Amino acid sequence: MACYESFCQSASEFFRHRKPVNKKTAKTVFTCQSCGYQTPKWMGKCPDCDQWESFVEEVSRPPDPRRATTTANTPISIDSDTPAYEERMSTGIAEFDRVLGGGLVLGSLVLIGGDPGIGKSTLMLQALYGMARLDRKVLYVSGEESVRQLMIRSRRLGTVTEKMWVVSETDVEAILAMVSAHTPDVLVVDSIQTLFSPHIASTPGSVSQVRDSAMRLMLMAKSTNTSVFLVGHVTKDGAIAGPRLLEHMVDTVLYFEGDRNHVFRILRAVKNRFGSTNEIGVFEMKEKGLAEVPNPSAVFISERPERTPGSIVTTSVEGTRPILLELQALASSTNFGTPRRTILGLDANRVALLVAVMEKKLGMHLMSHDIFMNVAGGVKIVEPAVDMGVVAAVASSFFDRPVQEATVVMGEVGLTGEIRAISHIETRVAEIKKMGFTRCLIPRGNLIRMSSSIDGIELIGISHVSEAVEALF
Repeated sequence: MACYESFCQSASEFFRHRKPVNKKTAKTVFTCQSCGYQTPKWMGKCPDCDQWESFVEEVSRPPDPRRATTTANTPISIDSDTPAYEERMSTGIAEFDRVLGGGLVLGSLVLIGGDPGIGKSTLMLQALYGMARLDRKVLYVSGEESVRQLMIRSRRLGTVTEKMWVVSETDVEAILAMVSAHTPDVLVVDSIQTLFSPHIASTPGSVSQVRDSAMRLMLMAKSTNTSVFLVGHVTKDGAIAGPRLLEHMVDTVLYFEGDRNHVFRILRAVKNRFGSTNEIGVFEMKEKGLAEVPNPSAVFISERPERTPGSIVTTSVEGTRPILLELQALASSTNFGTPRRTILGLDANRVALLVAVMEKKLGMHLMSHDIFMNVAGGVKIVEPAVDMGVVAAVASSFFDRPVQEATVVMGEVGLTGEIRAISHIETRVAEIKKMGFTRCLIPRGNLIRMSSSIDGIELIGISHVSEAVEALF
């Protein structure tokens, strides 16, 4: 009900401020709301992104010469004495700072996307509260909630402070005027799809409105050194709604991942001009908001069943952090001609490739079995270093034999069954030892190149999947 009222208010404000269309200087175009492709006629299917029913009629005006700027910046030598370091500010949340690359860079534009109800607004309120406690002036602009709703949410989360200012506004010109008047250090816009500019004759959330609003906020951020967070909606495919240009314009793109049925949330960087794109931050959703998880390995394997077929522990490196994860597999016979392959948290094509390698190189008749795989905790893994963990989990369930206790398996598997070396091997082994495991199967190439042995843990080098299965079972 609140979202509907907010939409009605935004639409009324848009039509109230919209200027009449001059038919002599304006023309009608149809714009794809998925990729931004424009055509003079309506089309059922976009030829650029193949989306159906995505074209919306918009009015395109030529640029106003009165608004054109003729001032140009003066080029300088890249070897000049101008300071080239970036000044960062802490958000007060260590996991958030890790994903940003050590903190929020002044004047940067950060885009945060995620499914509805995943906790984006909660994360923003907690981050602004942390920065306000560090004597930063912050402004939260919401186009979806009223000020009263923001206050109720803030009191529930315990993020009330006099240095945090909130407002409900959807006019981008009014927002820029507020920034000019109050000069905040950090600005949050929730969400970018609710903003509109009265100079553009299209509804809020359209490609033209989103692109123009983001561009004007970006110019403001660079000129005033104000850091800006943009909260974005996502489509059914999981991508941020609006044109891909929006992701190219910003400095950092973060995705807030997780299943609403699980308590854990993962903040992942997919683009970062000031840090690594492989870092993740792990949070746990609680009654009082999001709580940091400083040791994800202990959380993800805390409920692992002991001596159970189909359960394997492996490692994945996200940025600079090694994480221990539990892979679960279930191989059951099927009466149908085509066996099922249900994969959660892993690349389904990669798992199908590994199953084919097991059929060919190990002689396991898996085409007569349904295979179900899951990563415990709702985590998504794309690293090839977990290939050997997938093979071990499927083999354990197929043979109905558990793997020896306190054993971790890792390695990349090739199409000929060879096990290739992986990166960050010493960091992974150190994390494995810290978590109390005493036996580890690693690629033989890594074992040969390791600078020193690690006391208290048995390292077994393997070069083929057949050697791994023999060592495990």
